[in-house]
Amino acid sequence: MHHCACLSLETSEAREPGRGVVALMAGAAGLAVASIYYNQPMLGILAEVFHADAASISWIAVLTQVGYALGLLLLAPLGDRFERRGLIVVTFLALAVALATAAASTGLGMLLGASLGIGVLATVAQQVLPMAAHLAGEGRRGSVLGTVMAGVLAGVLLSRTVSGLVAAYGDWREMFAFASGASLVMSAVLLLWLPRVTPVTTISYPRMLASLVRLFAAHKELRRAGFVQGVLFGGFVAFWANLALFLEQPPFHQGSAAAGMLGLVGVAGVAAAPLAGRLADRGGQGRLVAYGAVNVAAAFVLLALFRESWLALVAGILLMDVGLQGALVANQARIYALDAAARSRVNTVFMTLMFVGGALGTALGAQAFSRFGWLGVCVMGAACGVLALALELRGAARA
Repeated sequence: MHHCACLSLETSEAREPGRGVVALMAGAAGLAVASIYYNQPMLGILAEVFHADAASISWIAVLTQVGYALGLLLLAPLGDRFERRGLIVVTFLALAVALATAAASTGLGMLLGASLGIGVLATVAQQVLPMAAHLAGEGRRGSVLGTVMAGVLAGVLLSRTVSGLVAAYGDWREMFAFASGASLVMSAVLLLWLPRVTPVTTISYPRMLASLVRLFAAHKELRRAGFVQGVLFGGFVAFWANLALFLEQPPFHQGSAAAGMLGLVGVAGVAAAPLAGRLADRGGQGRLVAYGAVNVAAAFVLLALFRESWLALVAGILLMDVGLQGALVANQARIYALDAAARSRVNTVFMTLMFVGGALGTALGAQAFSRFGWLGVCVMGAACGVLALALELRGAARA
């Protein structure tokens, strides 16, 4: 393609990462992405603290997702241009500062600004994933990505559980302060243990950003993967962003702790990620994506039909998490094979589409909940699953 200024595509430093390094990358990616979900189980409490209604307080979650999309677009491509370990360490330090600012917020405006910054800097997880794909050999790429994505999902699930419990039995500020300290510690550990990775290109930042458009235009597989995952993620985020508010209503009458504990239900998705990665290595990517979309649609149908059932709620979360995770690992294995000289930028295009879908899902889900209640969220989520399946099958038919 246009990468005339490419450096060596393989590093001489630790081309094949050992289990310890893969586990560390999984932990780092999980901790980073957890930062954008701490606020969701606490939205009910934050609404009381800042005297805001549900629609207004939802902007905390919306701006975090918007920030993540902006960070993917503006920061994530830098992994192709700069030494990855140093870039990851510096971004973790900046994330610690943003989380500390959230903990010190004296008003809703300050917390909204900090939430945007947290979203931008939490994209350090999207520096770790291309690094894992770069270090892994072709035969292990899906498996390594599956392990790192298991760490990401564990971070998403545990962040909701921990923040829900901290907010219920402690203070919401303590959650952000703890997360800030954890990010500081992680930056030091990564500096000591991650291998150095030689940049794969020397092109300028403006040309790097311009190349995102070219990559989007050049690869229909990338467009399909991004749109499908964005639609699925929109439904997923709409569910979690409104769950705490839903559980406060009859017949549940539960608070942030219950919403957080339900996050543990999705542990099945953590176990499914490495399995999905191994299946993706064997060429089953299209089937995994289709099955994932069906799972997400089925989950929301179940949640809509049995809205007062704890059992249906648990089963719906299981279906949704396994489906989303399987589709995500398969789509990532698909896109990382497209251009070895631009894995960070390919990942940027993919994840930007995904998190734009997440931001839209958060905003539309908040409107659906305020106007039509939980049924509105379920109908929207089921529609997301059906649309994702249609996009995948249409793309496969044209391939």
